[in-house]
Amino acid sequence: MLRAALFVPGDRPDRFAKAAAAGADTIILDLEDAVAPAAKPAARAHVRAWLSDGGPGMVRINARGTAWHADDVALVTEFGCPVMIPKAESAADVLGTAYPLIETAAGLLNAREICAAPGVVQPAFGGVDLAAQLGVAPDDRMALWHARSSLVVAAAAAGTAAPLDGVTTDLTSEETLRADAGHAASLGFGGKLCVHPNQVGLVLAAFTPSEEDLAWAREVMAASTGGVGVLRGQMIDKPVVDRARRLLGTRM
Repeated sequence: MLRAALFVPGDRPDRFAKAAAAGADTIILDLEDAVAPAAKPAARAHVRAWLSDGGPGMVRINARGTAWHADDVALVTEFGCPVMIPKAESAADVLGTAYPLIETAAGLLNAREICAAPGVVQPAFGGVDLAAQLGVAPDDRMALWHARSSLVVAAAAAGTAAPLDGVTTDLTSEETLRADAGHAASLGFGGKLCVHPNQVGLVLAAFTPSEEDLAWAREVMAASTGGVGVLRGQMIDKPVVDRARRLLGTRM
């Protein structure tokens, strides 16, 4: 499960190595929104060169129906790298080792089908695009609460890793980023998309179990008898043990 994934524009090869060294779980070589239409062929060439040299990362391709989609698909197929699929709206949009980006109303309504498609590892939430379609502010947590929770439920039902939350576009406030990441974690997200290397550390911290949580999980596992038990006055049964096991399993 990815906790922090850092976007880097595909037409900025000078930033690839710096992004890869920023400490994120992966970088996302972006051929879509971060690249102007006229620069897309050059961006694809830069990404090809990076991957040919053994550079790490997944590639965000352009969406189905665009003029660049087929060439992008050929690129990720050639290298077999993970692919982030923008504006995923059905299982037919999924290809390869996939991280579908749910960022439209249609995609949200079909999230269960998309998450269950072969090859899907972890969905991601595109709050900025969805907010624009819905006519709400992308930083309005209440307006997007249902959408976020719906994606968490769809991912759990499909058995994928918990979703990645969308980006925080405010690059000046650590407090805003910390609050956004904490909100997403409280809803069941497993990580968050980043747009600047400075965001990576805070995001990793928000989605990594604390020492207190890990200590609790170890106590639960030690006290578990396979049935119902009590620890510090609190009932311990299988769901509690499952949560403890998950906390211990997500430590990186």
